[in-house]
Amino acid sequence: MTALAESPADARAARLAAAPPAVVIDHASKTFRLPHVQYSTLKERLLHPWRSTTYDELRALNDVDVTIRQGEFFGIVGRNGSGKSTLLKCLAGIYRPDAGAITVHGRLSPFIELGVGFNPDLTARDNVVINAVMMGLTRREAAASFDAVIAFAELEEFVDLKLKNYSSGMAVRLGFATAIQVSADVLLVDEVLAVGDAAFQQKCFEEFNRLKAEGRTVIFVTHDMSAAERYCDRAMLIERGDVQMIGEPHAIARAYNELNFGRLVHEQDETGRYGDQKVCEIADAWFEKDGVRTGEVAQHERVTMCARIRFHEAVVDPVVGFSLRNDVGHTFFVTTSEWAEVATGSFAAGEELTARVAIEAVMSTTKYELTPSIARVGGVDVLDVREDLASLYVHGTRVTGGLVDLPHRFELERG
Repeated sequence: MTALAESPADARAARLAAAPPAVVIDHASKTFRLPHVQYSTLKERLLHPWRSTTYDELRALNDVDVTIRQGEFFGIVGRNGSGKSTLLKCLAGIYRPDAGAITVHGRLSPFIELGVGFNPDLTARDNVVINAVMMGLTRREAAASFDAVIAFAELEEFVDLKLKNYSSGMAVRLGFATAIQVSADVLLVDEVLAVGDAAFQQKCFEEFNRLKAEGRTVIFVTHDMSAAERYCDRAMLIERGDVQMIGEPHAIARAYNELNFGRLVHEQDETGRYGDQKVCEIADAWFEKDGVRTGEVAQHERVTMCARIRFHEAVVDPVVGFSLRNDVGHTFFVTTSEWAEVATGSFAAGEELTARVAIEAVMSTTKYELTPSIARVGGVDVLDVREDLASLYVHGTRVTGGLVDLPHRFELERG
């Protein structure tokens, strides 16, 4: 019997499982005291020496326990105020845990908050050198890396400008470029990358691929579930300081969506459905070919994704979305009526809407799952999502190994 070749993903998972720890967070907790009365001046304190000094306690982190392996790309997700940034600041040594311990093996490079570690009254040149020295480089090494930092940040024209005159996007570019040039063993990256423009974000994501290939350990805080699924080996969901789940990124992304849509993680619908369906619900979804329902289609044939929505309350311009996922769980196509600039109209209770999106089946030959969604304007208030509600098998005469089989033309020129 011929043994099946191990996939790159399986090989990476086995390699990480055998790798030594890079970061050990051992039952770490952090609490902040919030005084009921705050003195803004010494005079107030002297005039009111007996004023109440009571306070509330804010438990930012509660018994966080996880080991991150060398070379692992580890995601941390959670809603605003969940404790993500507090955890990263504990990892960076800015905060000290009240209980438990955090151990980092190797040099650490933090990029956790806009402007942290930079002096606004100094130029980019001085800030880069000072930050690199603080991260463990010698002054000569820091000076040698300066040109590469500025080139990556694309700030050659602004090296002698004081940072207080930089835009937030320019400061992000400089901070991230400095952090990755240190050649640290562990890189902390907070969601401040969202401040940068789209071109720079893509440049950063390409850098993530390089860091993964080099075996660097990256701890990545994000609200972008597609980025978490694309880059992370594992992820952790944190809510109000408590770790809800640690595991495979797609499962964590789904649990994160559950929290955002007002449902507890332990109450997940096993069918992959979330949203309360009180305003409207997705009644059905299917694929069509030539107006007839189908479960299979040949490569490069036209196929239509369809969903029927039933309204229980009045809604104006709901946003209808479709996403396609392949057999290994990679989401490779997403669209919404809002992105397509299609106004869906107004609907009263009892009315129905059938949405259709036609595509050419350029996908590779395998099985695909369709996830329809319905949300209010803006796509934030999700009313109903039904994961993997309809299936489609794409068949063809060749297997290329690629995710898609795009129409293309070869051109050869001799000489």
